[in-house]
Amino acid sequence: MAEVRDRPPEQFTLRLRRYDPESGEAPYWDEHTVELEPHRSVLEGILQARDKFDGSIGIRCSCRQAICGSCGVRVNGEASLACHTHLDAAKRGARDGVIEIEPMGNMPVLKDLIVDMDAVHWKKIQRVTPWLLAKQPVPEREYLVSRESMVDVTQTMACIQCGACVSDCLAMEVDPGFIGPAALAKAYRFVGDPRDDQQFERLNDLAQDPQGIFDCTHCFKCVDACPKDVNPMGQIMRLRRIAIGDHHIVDENNGERHEAAFTTLVKEYGLLWEAELLPRSYGGNSRFGKFAPAAAKELLSSLPAILKAVLHGKVTLMGALKPHKIPKRDLKSVQAIYEKIESRKERYELNLYITGQDEDEASSAAPVAAGAGAESPAAPTSPEGSANQ
Repeated sequence: MAEVRDRPPEQFTLRLRRYDPESGEAPYWDEHTVELEPHRSVLEGILQARDKFDGSIGIRCSCRQAICGSCGVRVNGEASLACHTHLDAAKRGARDGVIEIEPMGNMPVLKDLIVDMDAVHWKKIQRVTPWLLAKQPVPEREYLVSRESMVDVTQTMACIQCGACVSDCLAMEVDPGFIGPAALAKAYRFVGDPRDDQQFERLNDLAQDPQGIFDCTHCFKCVDACPKDVNPMGQIMRLRRIAIGDHHIVDENNGERHEAAFTTLVKEYGLLWEAELLPRSYGGNSRFGKFAPAAAKELLSSLPAILKAVLHGKVTLMGALKPHKIPKRDLKSVQAIYEKIESRKERYELNLYITGQDEDEASSAAPVAAGAGAESPAAPTSPEGSANQ
């Protein structure tokens, strides 16, 4: 580390996206060359440019330690914390050696690199009731909660509300009303907490909402963007599994039926048969689903998209009528995975924020006082993770 910090200052060119809505002018690019040690942060580069060249540059920052989440921006097109991104790394990732810095996406720009978090991010956080709805009666002293339960919500508790996942969410670009990865990760923080009294109500609300848990498109952008490894998409998938697997919620968005059809087709054929997915999702999870009125109605409404796909060669008639085939040996291997998973008495959820092996197996089952004995992010757990309560 000493060798890295002893490197002499270098010149770095920053290309800043500037925009002031009140001016009435269009956004434009503004370049400044700063001189700093390579291990310094992009935030320090921006602040030097503001101090030396243009005091009107707008940037929000506070702690400079990747804790407060204030300095979220896009560096070379990817959501990042400016204080947590080194100048030399940013330069290596730049296309022409010039570090491009823009405001985060999916949120209105207030000025330059400052976005309106209240209009989108915090509004959606409020949507999921981000506080504990305690079970009654409340104990006189503390709740006693198992270690596994506290470890289970540790990953979502690491969120610093920087909005990076919201910035890069592709689903929100298409549907701005989507509740979004940050808010849904926060929702799991309470759905997974055994002290909360409204698990079913929370899940049913998020499942029935057309812009809720089934609006996520699994693009993994929020997973890549998160600076704290919260894995928002993983938390959304866990909300779905509990809603469907534990509470058997049949939602108006057809999410539960779609998932059932998807998994059944892969189990039967080893690969997804796309032409059967839609009719089975709407008409019933069998080969006769396509004859159901609901499936026929959906197929008719999808004809323009299907014809367009045929004309562009993305779909062939025979490919739609016949299922994909894989060797029988491979099919048996796929089905063996299903048999192994479905034979388990309990569903295991892997918390990716915790890795390692318990040193004291006996102590892992001991309850802890919630809020006082929760495990830290560095605490170990078993490789299989913790089961949802």
